[in-house]
Amino acid sequence: MNALNNVRDLIGSLTGIIVSLIALGVAAGVVFGSGVPFVGGVLDNLLDLVNTLGANGLVGLIVLAVLLEMYR
Repeated sequence: MNALNNVRDLIGSLTGIIVSLIALGVAAGVVFGSGVPFVGGVLDNLLDLVNTLGANGLVGLIVLAVLLEMYR
């Protein structure tokens, strides 16, 4: 059971790092434009995701709710 808790903590830590990197990518994309190496495409990918979810109406809203619940 202790090993399972360690794995869960590791995954939680990695998820936190990834979310922080996404936030950094969005901020860098807004401030410096899309030409920033490594983080330039993050803002474009995030906008594509939002547009895809928005274009799908109720299904997109359900997918968003599922993703948020998985993150929580």
